[in-house]
Amino acid sequence: MPDLPELKFADDGEAIPVWCAPVAAIKAALDGAAHALPAEALSLAKASGFAPGAGKSLAFVQAGGAPGVLFCLDEDGDVFQFGALAGLPEGVYRLAEAPEHPDVAGLGFLLGAYRFTRYKAAKPGARLIAPQGADRAEVETVASAVALARDLINTPANDLGPDELEGFARALAEKFGAAVRVIQGAELERECPLIHAVGKGSPRVPRLVELRWKPERAKKLALVGKGVCFDSGGLNIKPDSAMALMKKDMGGAAAALAASAMIMAGDLDLSLRLLLPIVENSVSGEAFRPGDVYRSRKGLTVEIGNTDAEGRLILADALALADEEAPDLLVDFATLTGAARVALGPDLPPFYTDDDKLAEMIARNGFACNDPVWRLPLWKAYEPKLDSKIADLNNAPAGGMAGSIMAALFLKRFVTPGRAWAHFDIYGWTPAAKPGRPEGGEAQAARLIYNLAREKFNVAKLS
Repeated sequence: MPDLPELKFADDGEAIPVWCAPVAAIKAALDGAAHALPAEALSLAKASGFAPGAGKSLAFVQAGGAPGVLFCLDEDGDVFQFGALAGLPEGVYRLAEAPEHPDVAGLGFLLGAYRFTRYKAAKPGARLIAPQGADRAEVETVASAVALARDLINTPANDLGPDELEGFARALAEKFGAAVRVIQGAELERECPLIHAVGKGSPRVPRLVELRWKPERAKKLALVGKGVCFDSGGLNIKPDSAMALMKKDMGGAAAALAASAMIMAGDLDLSLRLLLPIVENSVSGEAFRPGDVYRSRKGLTVEIGNTDAEGRLILADALALADEEAPDLLVDFATLTGAARVALGPDLPPFYTDDDKLAEMIARNGFACNDPVWRLPLWKAYEPKLDSKIADLNNAPAGGMAGSIMAALFLKRFVTPGRAWAHFDIYGWTPAAKPGRPEGGEAQAARLIYNLAREKFNVAKLS
């Protein structure tokens, strides 16, 4: 079993104190206004010409000879701005005063301290003692779950294929006492023919991994995550520029695993079912073709308009399977369309649902926990565009417009009308580093769903 990553605070002990203050307050103190900042820090700032700015820090020596740090906050800045502290020199630090929001400050730091070290060792960095008032266990749980998703997305496909991704799901299940079932081979072709069709062109066997946790509990949550370990585009092969980051096309599975890890670690009073359709979309004589027609698990027939629209195919069978048990909430995560990035960029994934109350909860929780998303419509007038002349549906109708909406409308056909369902078209990647978000893989919408589950089901930790 693979090891699951952990992000943890430093243990209590002697540490370098960090005084955090807004830029405006530091500037005012330098101009002689009353303040509670160390005089030694201000003296050095004046002598060295230090110009306060968001995320900047100044190391100084306290009166007794011990080191200290002055850190500049932006009152209107990113709530994860404490993540910039992870860039301090190697050592153990503590916040000299309790921050206004200790959990957010601590989480921002831990997420900023994340490094992907599988192939290249990182220099030892700063460590932080949990801020006063923070729920250390909760913050470390969330940060470690995000680290799991980031590690999975950052790992190239030669080391993370269907076998390996299944291995991580098994490791997570073992950690929390969940049951695992894997469907592959002839059973997969019979039970989930679209998943089998997409993955059969690769020598790396396609499969559906199912994790069940606490099935006896009354409230049912089902999560589905797209697990395309590499997407060449199939016979509709992608150009080089579009294929370069396709190791991240299993980002939906990574986000679903991260959300599941948070839910199980928090021991929320609900039943969790996680479904991961896992494939590699390859080019070979066995690959599925444009123009092929397959019957889905739900019974709907699908004409293949484009083999590069494979994500919605594997999600369709997994959603149909999840839907059969009538969960109280059904959520899917997928790095599904470039159109979503064109519309909203890399940082703001669109989501889709017909449930207005659920949509409000999703948007509110996303912004509250700094995991933002934006609702786009399941525009009914576009539904006829999915029609096929020889099948019930076409997975990639001609025209190319409203690509993210069309993909969501396709998925909608595999969920029972009226079901509380939400689809997240995530990017799964941070192209340029931000506070608490290093460049690379990102577990978009995972923290949001963890918070949403607690609110929607009115549940708290049982232990």
